[in-house]
Amino acid sequence: MPSLDILLTFFVTTAIFAYIPGPAMLYAAAQTMARGRFAGLMATLGIHIGGYVHVLAAAAGLSILFHAVPTLYLAVKLLGAAYLVWLGFTLMRAKASGEGGLPVVEAKSARRAFFESVTVEVLNPKTAIFFVAFLPQFTDASAAFPVWLQFLLLGTVVNLMFSSADLVCVFLAGAVVSKMRRSGKAQRLLQRAGGTVLIGLGAHLAWQRT
Repeated sequence: MPSLDILLTFFVTTAIFAYIPGPAMLYAAAQTMARGRFAGLMATLGIHIGGYVHVLAAAAGLSILFHAVPTLYLAVKLLGAAYLVWLGFTLMRAKASGEGGLPVVEAKSARRAFFESVTVEVLNPKTAIFFVAFLPQFTDASAAFPVWLQFLLLGTVVNLMFSSADLVCVFLAGAVVSKMRRSGKAQRLLQRAGGTVLIGLGAHLAWQRT
């Protein structure tokens, strides 16, 4: 493994990147606002699981394909953006039902949030590019562990750190939701707000040049 100084720098840098507000935090908060805290937690788990796809791809060198084939990067990016926009419209159009005007049964919403989030993360090529650009700065070709194993270990730490930041957003958003839960009108407003955030994230992803 890299030296202690490099690892310390890695942990500090990762924490800074993780806790700077970004799309994953907004996504987790949006799912929480629209579907409740448990769905937000499941969305965070889905993002986390999807992140390991990119970690494995980076370790195997597959993520370099996005650099080598710009058309592939663009296609995956637009597909992911379209999926986010579709999710946003789906949340906004969902009919409220049950006590407090909740849009759907919570358990069903949580399962859906999980699978949607895995898909969203897997279809985000910017995550793949981040791992390819970030992790090599902290690997050591002369270390006892092979580089691919260093990628796996460091990538796992990055994924866990980013997920911890997403969890903070879920609990903050959940606190707001719990106060407004009894009001059907307020719940509907949160549902629309969550959908709007997802649409905005999709548009932002589509229009970004890199």
